Amino acid sequence: MEVDAFLADSVVAVQGKLYALGVGWNRIVVPTFPARHDRIGIGLLFRLPAGTRNERRRFDLRVEGPDGREIQLGTGSSGFGGRLGGEFTAGAADEQIVPIALNLNGMPLTAAGDYRFVVSLGGDDVKVLPFSVAHISSAPSTEPPATGTAGYL
Repeated sequence: MEVDAFLADSVVAVQGKLYALGVGWNRIVVPTFPARHDRIGIGLLFRLPAGTRNERRRFDLRVEGPDGREIQLGTGSSGFGGRLGGEFTAGAADEQIVPIALNLNGMPLTAAGDYRFVVSLGGDDVKVLPFSVAHISSAPSTEPPATGTAGYL
């Protein structure tokens, strides 16, 4: 199985397709720390080859901060949680693509540095989506800061 993924400002899955806004970034600039980013969209495409057995598959998404530790994303019924995930059942005689859209609202950013989303399938890491977070004063002065509807400065 192949896994493709991308970062965006927002992603939605409708009738077997992904629709995304603001695709193709890898840097967020914030005025102060700690910060909360309005929304980060993650698009996942699981490509199952023809002849794949129809079975249930589990995927998980975690985010790691500059120190390599998992970032806690929010609270749920069982307390504070750091991972998102789900299951899908797929497989058939023909090739299949399973699109998954995830949107994280108010993601905590505690410090400048390199962050990464890690997608795992059945417990194995299969895709990494790196991005950096910078303080606005450390942004290069030759380029204006990014702007957009997702809270970029």
